Amino acid sequence: MTDPRPSIIGRRLAGIGRIVAVAGGKGGIGKSSVSTGLALAMAADGRRVGLLDLDLSGPSDHVILGIRRPSWSEEAGLIPMEAHGIRFMSIAGIVGDRPTPLRGEDLTNTLLELLAVTLWGTLEVLIVDMPPGFTDTLLDAARYLPRAEYLIVATPSALVLETTGKAIELLRRMDRPIAGVVENMRRPGDPALDGRLDLRGATVLGSVAFDPAYEAALGSPAALAATAFLRGLGVVVRALMPEE
Repeated sequence: MTDPRPSIIGRRLAGIGRIVAVAGGKGGIGKSSVSTGLALAMAADGRRVGLLDLDLSGPSDHVILGIRRPSWSEEAGLIPMEAHGIRFMSIAGIVGDRPTPLRGEDLTNTLLELLAVTLWGTLEVLIVDMPPGFTDTLLDAARYLPRAEYLIVATPSALVLETTGKAIELLRRMDRPIAGVVENMRRPGDPALDGRLDLRGATVLGSVAFDPAYEAALGSPAALAATAFLRGLGVVVRALMPEE
């Protein structure tokens, strides 16, 4: 029997103008912070924005937003919760604090289910927080979210730059559009990113300085709004979505 979910996904996403998948070659580079920060910055600008946490094994966007456990309402599907001007969906609403050791077919089924049952309505942009690395989820998202543009997060670390180049190359091989690259956790004196990384035609949309105040602001969007981190992401939002 043919799985009906892939054919439903397009209808679920029909009201969304742009889909921006935030990805990176390694964990610990601030990908979830960038995803959530972009959504908060866009909401503050008055944009209709959604945030989907697709890090199925380690969702954390709800922690950044100060949500104990994501929830939703049901009406012929799942209607994402509204939080701080963002429509938000996460597997954390199902599994809570329990570990989710998914792999292979289980990962694909979970991704398909989330995409097929979530009713996003009309949005200007949907931010998708991807898991780190070149996982099944990334490959499935490339298949089931064909309209997605990829925003690559990097840091000045030489180890991160090595995997960032591979991430860009992989997306190019899959013929997936790259919206740009964000340099995160930049410190004074760090050399320019575009001088150390073969961007393969991708554009650096902005650099976000390392902000020691960020950790203390986690869980409070009001406090996050006052951080240099979120102000730095404002530059990225303007580059990503210039005013018409």
